[in-house]
Amino acid sequence: MRPRAPHHPGQSGSRAGGDQTDLGRAAPRRAHPDRDRDGSDRDEADPDRADLLLSAGRGPQECAWAVAELTARLETEATSRHLSVQRLEAVPGERRGSFRSLLLRITGTGADAFARSWAGTLCWQAPSPFRTSTRRKNWYVSARICEPEPHATAAFDEADVRVVACRTGGPGGQHRNKASTAARVMHRPTGLVVVVDEERYFEANRRLALDLLRRRLAETAAAATRSAAAARRHLHDQLIRGDPARTERPPSTSAETARQSGPAAWSSGSR
Repeated sequence: MRPRAPHHPGQSGSRAGGDQTDLGRAAPRRAHPDRDRDGSDRDEADPDRADLLLSAGRGPQECAWAVAELTARLETEATSRHLSVQRLEAVPGERRGSFRSLLLRITGTGADAFARSWAGTLCWQAPSPFRTSTRRKNWYVSARICEPEPHATAAFDEADVRVVACRTGGPGGQHRNKASTAARVMHRPTGLVVVVDEERYFEANRRLALDLLRRRLAETAAAATRSAAAARRHLHDQLIRGDPARTERPPSTSAETARQSGPAAWSSGSR
């Protein structure tokens, strides 16, 4: 039997040598007991947080009014269930107090299930407060679950980065080929890996690698934000009128009272 060759730290198979096999590639994500606490690596929806977009679509001004009324009803119901509702984005409607769209963030125990109970086509059933001549009473609004915005990268922390000295080989003389002067950095929360070997000394490469990692994380977050905004814009055109998942009405007042008091109140606030 051939005797095994003795192992030396500089040979392939050591930590530095092993790092050369995946230079420039993102490390695979692995299960981490602490990583799911902030939802950064969680594949499933967070049951205690949900983003819900209410949109009037291309409907008339009454639909923008319905967005405001339905949002108020949703907020009242959420409060009764000890949930918090935050208005993240608002596009105002033609009349004061109305909205073409509202992006809501619902937080608290069971927030995702509550948001899904409101998802779909919603109907606000009431006479128009703007046009007394119309007989239409059903005003439709779409409500869709949205992906949450990506976490901001302003709080970049080097404690989340693993830095390893490694060799990359290639032209540059014996110092580059024999000494571990390249810097390989991995951002643990995202798995993003950056390798820099431009400089002769490790500390200089380390600084360059950290700067490059910051830029790439910022670019990734910006791209994710643009993608989420584009997805929300697409939802505005997905309003399906009829067969609502939920129908809401004003508090118990007669339709005639609502018709008489509504136009005066809303027209006074018109632009």
